[in-house]
Amino acid sequence: MVRKGSAVWNGSLKEGKGTVSTESGTVSNAQYSFSTRFENGKGTNPEELIAAAHAGCFSMALSAQLGNAGITPQSLETTAAVTLEKLDSGFTITKIHLDLVARIPGVDKAVFDKAAADAKAGCPVSKVLKAAEITLTTKLLSESATSA
Repeated sequence: MVRKGSAVWNGSLKEGKGTVSTESGTVSNAQYSFSTRFENGKGTNPEELIAAAHAGCFSMALSAQLGNAGITPQSLETTAAVTLEKLDSGFTITKIHLDLVARIPGVDKAVFDKAAADAKAGCPVSKVLKAAEITLTTKLLSESATSA
């Protein structure tokens, strides 16, 4: 499998602007700029896209790990927070924190914890980002949701 993303940049770093797109078209000419990356400008940035990719990859990897244990999760909601810091060597992604809320009625906590740790270590995006510190916080909701 080969998946493609593309970017177009016009102008200088601070005054320029660009767009990013995915081959699938899901992201199409999404605006990015210095202000969307380092300030609070409207648009996306590479770190936000990495965060979304990591959250999606981890969630799928955890579903697979749980499936190997005969468990089907009701829901896995993952948020990834990418930290970009200016170091002496330049801007660097230094850490990524995954925050998971899992709804899995009746699951054994030890089985869940092992599956989550294995998914964090084994998801392809975690592997490619291994230079950064990747942490994980989980919240397991094992009771069935009830509706009023």
